Order: sequence, then structure tokens, then C-alpha cells
Amino acid sequence: MQLRWSHAVVYVRDMELMLDFYSQVLGFEITDRGPLGPSGGPEIVFLSQVATDHHQLAFLNTRQDDQASNSVNHFAFRVDSLGDVRQMITLLQTDGRADKLNPLTHGNAWSIYCNDPEGNGLEVFCDTPWHVQQPQARPWDTTLSDEALLNWTRETFEKEPGFADLSDFYQTRKAQLDTRKPDA
Repeated sequence: MQLRWSHAVVYVRDMELMLDFYSQVLGFEITDRGPLGPSGGPEIVFLSQVATDHHQLAFLNTRQDDQASNSVNHFAFRVDSLGDVRQMITLLQTDGRADKLNPLTHGNAWSIYCNDPEGNGLEVFCDTPWHVQQPQARPWDTTLSDEALLNWTRETFEKEPGFADLSDFYQTRKAQLDTRKPDA
């Protein structure tokens, strides 16, 4: 199984300053934003430059200190299949050094979240067949068969905003990015 870098979630102090820099200077686009959690938690903003990635970065407006610190919430790795995610869950459970194992689905991904031995957050995920407007998070039952999990995920998220086939979402993102490219 190959782990491919996917995204980082960063704690920030000044959301607007960070968004201005990352969008105006580095060329990222905001793909989604909203409160984290159903109770209206802190705002999370998702950013990407790539048509096939909903986000490469996300900012969580919760950093309050002025000291140099670890501002990373978690590091995420994309794998090719649900089978790979399941294999990672088994490896993490067998090894025992990672803690806080938490299988979550965002509607657009099936993930396993955990902390490494020094407490750094990690995520290993694969895409579902759908795009769902973010943020979303629900625990998923790792004992479900692949077919049952697919059906449960579709039924759980199909009424959420932005629900669409993932290929349609990526095609739209590619078209949006193509319009930004200067003529050759």
C-alpha cells in the first residue's frame, strides 16, 4: 500500500490574514467553510489548488498563543481503496502504539484518525464515490461489509448540500481551474 500526501489542518490565530495570504499570494481557492460540528464550533476553512482534491489545507481558527508552537491538527494520507483503509485499521490495532483510533466518514471519504506515539494527529483515507459539502463527520462501523458501508454512506449523506458524484465534482473543479490559467 502506498501512502500519498493529501492535506494538513492548521490551527491559526488570524483567519482573514491567513486566507488573504494563501489565496492572494499562493493562489489557493476556498472550497468550503463553516462551523466545525453540529453545535456551531469554531470555523474551519478548506483550501485547494488542485481539481482532484477538495482541500490541500484547512485552517481552524482556534490558535490563541503567540509562541512558536506545533500548529498542525493532523497529517492526512490518501490510499487507493477502502480495503487499504481497513488494512491500516488492522495494522494500527495490532501495533498498539497509535491511540485514539476513530473511524469517521465525511461523506466524501472513509477515514481512520489516530494519534501517533508522540500525539501528532494522523488520518488515512480513501475517497467515497461522492462529493459532499464540508464540514461533515460521522463515525462509521468498521465491521460493515464494503457494500453495506457504501449503501449506509449514500443514505446518510445523499440529502446533504452539494451531494453529487465525485467525478462530476472533480470535472467542475477542473473547469474552474482551467478558466484561471493564462492563455498559452
